[in-house]
Amino acid sequence: MSIFQRTSVDAALHTLRDINHSLTRTQNRVSSGFRVEQARDNAAYWSVATTARSDNKAHAAIQDALGMAAATMGTAYTGVASAVDVVSEIKAKLVAATEQGIDKEKINDELTQLKAQLRSVAEAAAFNSDNWVVLTDEDNPTEPKQIPASYIRNADGTVTVGTLTYHIDLPSTGVTTSKDARYLVDDRSGGSGEYGALTSSYFAAEMGASQNYVLILSKAGNTAGQVEIGLLSSTTKDQVDEMISVVDGILRQMTTVGSAFGALEKRIELQNEFARTLSDAYSSGIGRLVDADMEEESSKLTALQTQRQLGLQALSIANASYDTVRQLFQNF
Repeated sequence: MSIFQRTSVDAALHTLRDINHSLTRTQNRVSSGFRVEQARDNAAYWSVATTARSDNKAHAAIQDALGMAAATMGTAYTGVASAVDVVSEIKAKLVAATEQGIDKEKINDELTQLKAQLRSVAEAAAFNSDNWVVLTDEDNPTEPKQIPASYIRNADGTVTVGTLTYHIDLPSTGVTTSKDARYLVDDRSGGSGEYGALTSSYFAAEMGASQNYVLILSKAGNTAGQVEIGLLSSTTKDQVDEMISVVDGILRQMTTVGSAFGALEKRIELQNEFARTLSDAYSSGIGRLVDADMEEESSKLTALQTQRQLGLQALSIANASYDTVRQLFQNF
């Protein structure tokens, strides 16, 4: 017997080394849950999964933005709906003022309270300090309101952020009309209240009223020549009829604004649901690329542990022959 040629021992060691390597890799997969955890595991899958994880975080940010927009839009819609109820009440009071012998000044007291309620409703319809129904100097009515709605990775690798848009200034010619009153109140110092349904005098001007009637006056705008709707004992029936017509026009425009808010709120809801579904699809796709099959890996772990025990026994048997040689020389 040669004590230098260790073929059986080398074979047992080689087998045991392979088993230990596979066992370590399987244990890492079971503990981490990943089949591809690092680039060295599978460079192509790791690259795709890393990019997809980054994009999925962007989708999560879009969902947050849509949630904020939905809350803001819901608040704005609630403000418009409440204002419509108040303006409808004002219209009813004006109709009542056409009755003969009615005390117009008492009705005006009610109108004063209702108009104060309108401003209160408009200014309160803000979420996170973002008010879509009151226009101030911080806002530009010629620029649309935009909401981040989607994160798009193009075929060339570039990315863009899609938006939902709510246009305020509708005409492209720059000519302002009553249809541009997409807010409830326009308090800008550089305007005349023209972008607020309650502060615009265009409703009266376009129907040829004898005065530039508005429901409430702009706080900072140029209100020269405007007349806030109200009643005096001397107010004539023709003047009341004009006020009713103006208020009716304002109501129609407020209904248009409320419908636009409602449609945009629905669009935000649908987009948010799509973003949530898309995020789930991304997570599922990433999992297919890099996640370990835990049932398979668990079974493999048990098999490798058994193979390791058998490998250790095989190495022990191979080393036993050397003990036999050693024992032969013990008596010398």
